[in-house]
Amino acid sequence: MQMQIKIQRWLFSLLIIGALFVGGCGSSPVANSTPTPNPASGENISLSPSPSPAAVAASSQFSNLPRLQGKATVVMTVKGAPITIELDGTNAPITAGNFVDLVQKGVYDGLVFHRVVREPQPFVVQGGDPQGKDPKFPTARLGTGGFIDPKTTVERRIPLEIKAKGAANPTYSATLQEAGVKEKPVLMHSRGAVAMARSQSPDSASSQFYFTLTDVPFLDGSYAVFGYVKQGMDVVDKIQAGDRIEKATVTQGLENFKPVQ
Repeated sequence: MQMQIKIQRWLFSLLIIGALFVGGCGSSPVANSTPTPNPASGENISLSPSPSPAAVAASSQFSNLPRLQGKATVVMTVKGAPITIELDGTNAPITAGNFVDLVQKGVYDGLVFHRVVREPQPFVVQGGDPQGKDPKFPTARLGTGGFIDPKTTVERRIPLEIKAKGAANPTYSATLQEAGVKEKPVLMHSRGAVAMARSQSPDSASSQFYFTLTDVPFLDGSYAVFGYVKQGMDVVDKIQAGDRIEKATVTQGLENFKPVQ
């Protein structure tokens, strides 16, 4: 009996992790497998008290991305009700900065929540595909798009960014397991976490994000959490596939945002 329960849990884990992969962005191959690190990046940040050479290299490589240096608050309105999100740019500066930038650009206004997984048990509510702004765009294809930067005319992608407890800097472009980091992340997948969806490649996140409907500890260290719902979790619990984000606004902490110059 215990073995049967373990097998069921294992199959469920594969199913819902696969859902996040399918929900990833861009043209990277989609697969229900463990993401592999980007061999070319080489920026696995050490846990030393001061920045390592790899940390400096990572900072330089990603200097063209917006950052959040501190906290910020975003209020997202769905069905006329507010969802208040506190973003943590201290522990996820690039991931949170990217989200603030997209909110400021109005990217999320009018977008659809294209995936809601509550069965066989609560998992996530996912949205943020810019293609969903077009009401004529095929619903079946939602979950494949990312933010196209008008300055470069290509999709903006951000690195997988996860800071382990006790670390001076985040680990980039690899899961904590792949980087050989045994400590748990500072930002974990507890109920109400806000994190980035991606495809198999670790550096494929763009604009799609998800809310966790319950604690999902097996995602810790593999996906980038960058904030938490502080108010309005009851609104998140009622979101259905096809519901739209009416408006997203930065209400506090904009002074901590550092846009791309």
